[in-house]
Amino acid sequence: MELWQQMVRNSVHTVDELVEKFGIDRKVAEDLDEFFQARINPYYLSLIRYPGDPIWRQCVPDKAELEDFDAAEDPLMEDAMSPVPNITHRYPDRALFLVTSQCGLYCRFCTRKRKVGDYEKISMKGLESAFKYLEEHTEIRDVILSGGDPLMLTDAMLEKILQRIRAIPHIEIIRIGSRMPCVLPQRITPKLVNMLKKYHPIYCNTHFNHPWEITPESSKACQMMADAGIPMGNQMVIMKGVNDNPAVVKELMQKLLKIRVRPYYMYMADETKGANHFRTSIETGLNIIENLRGHTSGLAIPHFVIDAPGGGGKIPLLPNYVLHHDEERIILRNFQHKIYTYKNYADANNPDGYGSKNKTNGKNGKNGSNGNGNGNGKGKKEDMKPKKIKLPELSEIEN
Repeated sequence: MELWQQMVRNSVHTVDELVEKFGIDRKVAEDLDEFFQARINPYYLSLIRYPGDPIWRQCVPDKAELEDFDAAEDPLMEDAMSPVPNITHRYPDRALFLVTSQCGLYCRFCTRKRKVGDYEKISMKGLESAFKYLEEHTEIRDVILSGGDPLMLTDAMLEKILQRIRAIPHIEIIRIGSRMPCVLPQRITPKLVNMLKKYHPIYCNTHFNHPWEITPESSKACQMMADAGIPMGNQMVIMKGVNDNPAVVKELMQKLLKIRVRPYYMYMADETKGANHFRTSIETGLNIIENLRGHTSGLAIPHFVIDAPGGGGKIPLLPNYVLHHDEERIILRNFQHKIYTYKNYADANNPDGYGSKNKTNGKNGKNGSNGNGNGNGKGKKEDMKPKKIKLPELSEIEN
């Protein structure tokens, strides 16, 4: 048995341990265990500095979870977009492939807690039908292994999956979604990375939420992956009491770059049952981005997105940098709130200037819509004209 497997086995997970180690009322601990079991491995447990700190909040069950049942179990409608077991196919050219129900740490904000920890919900029995689906759907060029956490599989089992995927000619990219480099970095071994690099191109998206998670151990794990030619990205979730502070996020993003992990996504927390107490306002997220853009390297700035409820996919959000836009110019502000004008020009791709896309759709009825909501492709001429916005300070800006 490898060290990481022994650490998983030694995790805090029983009701008795929750009562003893964290002082949780026994009845509350029993109810929490029935709702979503705990798993806190010794390494991640050692990162807790005081009760209620950003590490504690991510892994220690809280009675607030039991008062937070209004949200859906599957807010992103992954199951509805699952044509066969273990596969979610939401986007045209890529698919999510769930390969295990197990994780090295059970995060209390997990959006997939309806499945995680349950061998029957994400079963190895579904792998063959998943492989067949991937083989038959030639539009899929990118497969994301997830779960659970794919790196909870043994090296041998993971390699069997990679071999099968690599045998499918139209699949170009394999991505591994794993929190192990952060929560159980002992899993990243020379044997593992030497196996993974045989199946390039492989990418790995991991999940750090707070600067305290960047330790000598997790730094080494990420650097080993990068040294094996595996580009590393990070997906962070904004959570109240964890990282809802621009200074904390800036520190995290800069430290990630130092260990060769590229900030990729910053998510608003999903509307997940038992996790709404983590959610912040959208304005909090916009404020974080406002305090990153221009104040640190563009490399350190993730895409800020909402994974739309109902399966709409990731939708990007930005602070409002565009103050005015018409066929002649766009008026912008920068990170210092200074105002700049950029001239707009018609070109071969946009011969009619600003708003021509709506004009074209109105003439030929493509997509069945002209932007006026009637869906018949026959908009009124005045509906096609760009709407000019008069700014009181416009003359001052141009002077």
